[in-house]
Amino acid sequence: MSARTKSRKRALDILFESEAQNLPPGGTLAERRKDAEYPVNEYAVLLVEGVVAHRDRLDEIITENAKDWTLDRMPAVDRNLLRIGAFEILYVEDVPDVVAVSEAVNLASELSTDESPSFVNGLLSRIVELKPSLTV
Repeated sequence: MSARTKSRKRALDILFESEAQNLPPGGTLAERRKDAEYPVNEYAVLLVEGVVAHRDRLDEIITENAKDWTLDRMPAVDRNLLRIGAFEILYVEDVPDVVAVSEAVNLASELSTDESPSFVNGLLSRIVELKPSLTV
């Protein structure tokens, strides 16, 4: 597993944990950064902080393009994977869009429902298509 793949999983863990504990988005980041046993590297921090900073816009884009799905109806893992993937697609220039989509799909395959990989792939692929026309 590459360093960035591990960072994406760590970012997902932090966002998921914060949501599960009804904390603000990324609310467990500071606490997790103190945990020497499970370090949080800088790319994971970038992802969490980026999702938090752009969450309203990311959620708006995801909601507009998720056919027949609201954010609340999505599994929490999928919701947060979509936020991370959309953030990478729209705001992280050194990550190719296809890599952002592929990494999110792989994590969905590993951590979510049987239907999640195709759902995540379809939605993030749509965001890639719309990217030139999106205002971020």
